[in-house]
Amino acid sequence: MAKAKVQQIVGFRVGKEDFGVPIGIVHEIVPMMEITAVPDSPNYIEGVINLRGRIIPVVDLRKRFAEAVVPNRRNRIMVAELDGHRVGLVVDAANEVLKIDPELIEPPPNVFQQGDLNYVTGVGKLGGKLVILIDLAKIMQRGELRRISDFAETAGAISPAQ
Repeated sequence: MAKAKVQQIVGFRVGKEDFGVPIGIVHEIVPMMEITAVPDSPNYIEGVINLRGRIIPVVDLRKRFAEAVVPNRRNRIMVAELDGHRVGLVVDAANEVLKIDPELIEPPPNVFQQGDLNYVTGVGKLGGKLVILIDLAKIMQRGELRRISDFAETAGAISPAQ
């Protein structure tokens, strides 16, 4: 029987916890930059950024996870592709690509299968610490993704050309 392939994930920190997402959905990680606010958006939507001419909505995962927002030089915007939409995600810090053996990934405990916590896909054991593996598309429900993309399109239509 063939051994399962090592999973490559992008590790990041929100609050005191380490999280991971599949490397395939992450386009890039950029330093914090000026974010243009979008009126009447939910509190966890920071606004939009202009990333090399492309308007991208930005969601603050710290607010989404009800963590304290503490600006520092390690904060990053992780640009990911979710259901065909690019979204920037503000995190406290982004780590290198982590390689986790599938044998060291436990399925999520039952408590994570209910309600608002169903975005946890597993818990990886990596060098004595735990990495919570998450499905970003489940954190950003489809309706929210459409709404966030609409914010970006509206902002792109009204922002001055650069």
